[in-house]
Amino acid sequence: MSLIGKIFGGSEAVTALGSTAQGVAEVFTPNATRKMELNHEAQQSALSQLETEMKTIRDDWFDRFVNGLNRLPRPLLALGTLGLFVYAMMDPIAFAQRMAGLAYIPDPLWWLLGAIVSFYFGAREMHYFRNPLRAGVAAHETVISAWRNSKKSSKTEAKKVDLEVEENPALSAWQAGQE
Repeated sequence: MSLIGKIFGGSEAVTALGSTAQGVAEVFTPNATRKMELNHEAQQSALSQLETEMKTIRDDWFDRFVNGLNRLPRPLLALGTLGLFVYAMMDPIAFAQRMAGLAYIPDPLWWLLGAIVSFYFGAREMHYFRNPLRAGVAAHETVISAWRNSKKSSKTEAKKVDLEVEENPALSAWQAGQE
């Protein structure tokens, strides 16, 4: 180490040479750590902005109306498709005329309809994928915790725990075989 110090003139010179080399290297390749820090700061600022926008929960008549409209397309599409089957059986000639009329719709319009429907259902799927419903999970966790507590206590106390679960004859037979 002293040889390097003698060549470059001490530890301050070595530090200055190292920082110079680092500065030159960062001209050609960006500092990955600093890039990650800047990305993290940008993401945190975006999340804080969204947090401030979403703090107030509006529940006026317009929001309830729009939420109701958002729930309509899936049932309308399902019931409309079933209605087409009923219509085809009730008046096959009129149904055939309507379906022949659909053949005159240009292909780009079909592509547009497909894109709209795909994005609508895809966005809903992503919403439920990102925010899974926790209602059923909470009830399941309650049953599991009650079961674990009953396993820790004696068998007489375990019979006192009401799990509100239907009796399973196969499970009862299996448990009887285990004892």
